[in-house]
Amino acid sequence: MSRVLHSFQTQETLIDALSQSILKNLQEAIEERGKASLIVSGGSTPKPLFQKLSTLSFAWEKVSVGLCDERWIPAWDEESNEHLVKTYLLQDKASAATFVGMYEEGCEAGEAEILCSQKIKESLFPFDVLVLGMGVDAHTASLFPYNVKLGQAFDLESEALCIAIEPTTAPYMRLSLTRKALLSAQHIYLHFEGKEKQAVYAEVIAGDDCYAMPVRTVLNQNDKQIEVYYR
Repeated sequence: MSRVLHSFQTQETLIDALSQSILKNLQEAIEERGKASLIVSGGSTPKPLFQKLSTLSFAWEKVSVGLCDERWIPAWDEESNEHLVKTYLLQDKASAATFVGMYEEGCEAGEAEILCSQKIKESLFPFDVLVLGMGVDAHTASLFPYNVKLGQAFDLESEALCIAIEPTTAPYMRLSLTRKALLSAQHIYLHFEGKEKQAVYAEVIAGDDCYAMPVRTVLNQNDKQIEVYYR
């Protein structure tokens, strides 16, 4: 499997290294195409990364920021990923970046699949950098274990970049990037922290049932290299 592991003793050294690697990738994209896209995840783990990136001098005005997934709640809600990104990442120097959200006011998640896919194709493709997280249940983005929509989400023949997901183990309807969309990124990172998630990761790479542990659909494949940053 094409995984590169980066292990750190402290959160500070991890965040410093990951943020510099992300900016290097974004700079390469800007030099090649004049712009770059950064796709990020929600949750508590990326907050320190977002805060670090926001303080770093960079050509943020040439960067578009998008999401791996979104809870289908208003963008101003504190539990939305859009609110998280705007609060912790799009601040200070990174406030010059352009944000492309998933949530559409007055639209159900299922109705937004096509609309969101089109918006992403127009505003964020190709993905230059994608930073994934991993739950203790081995979900990633909003691809949760044994969800009835996973077959569609994993289908590499589908043209859809987004899929509506209703978790049975987590609150809120969601819109998530599909496996095809996730693996389309030029640079893919998995970022997790803590002994509990280290144990989950060990179990993930030891098996092959993607329905039981959906993050396997990204980690246990040979087409794309995954940079794993953990402590």
